[in-house]
Amino acid sequence: MSMIGEYLRVTAAELDRAIQDPDWALDFAEEVQDAEEESEPATTEARHFSTSKTWDMLGFLLTRADFPVDVIHGEEPFAEDEDWGYGPPRYLRSERVRLGARALRATTYDQLVSGVNPADLTKADVYPLAGAYPLGWDRPGTLEWGRHWYDGLTQFFEAAAAADDAMLVWLD
Repeated sequence: MSMIGEYLRVTAAELDRAIQDPDWALDFAEEVQDAEEESEPATTEARHFSTSKTWDMLGFLLTRADFPVDVIHGEEPFAEDEDWGYGPPRYLRSERVRLGARALRATTYDQLVSGVNPADLTKADVYPLAGAYPLGWDRPGTLEWGRHWYDGLTQFFEAAAAADDAMLVWLD
């Protein structure tokens, strides 16, 4: 079983409804995921995005960079229900999405990995733990693994910010 970082863009009204009715939010998230799995919209048009298994690696790198918004886990929990996967889902209000989008755009992936040794990821028990990623973090190119997902996350946040959307965030 894998832990996958998941994101859902929501309007202010949808966020309010999600906070009031987390069961509705879970159903809505699943509907959007199912629909977009079939239609495969561009990242900038999608309402759902996944960082796949890179969520912890990206979180590690962003924490090292003193990132101003927790774009990996979200900031405010809105449900105690474990039906969402691993831990309760969280959200970011639209102003936090805008700040996150600006900070993501201003921080290149090369800046994030500068000075990072793959052994740092192993030492910090970054998921997937050494051995789970093809033969561990010490393999050549493992730091490059997150670049594609970081670029996608940046595009997704920028599109959400441009639409003044909030974000639901969870690990599934």
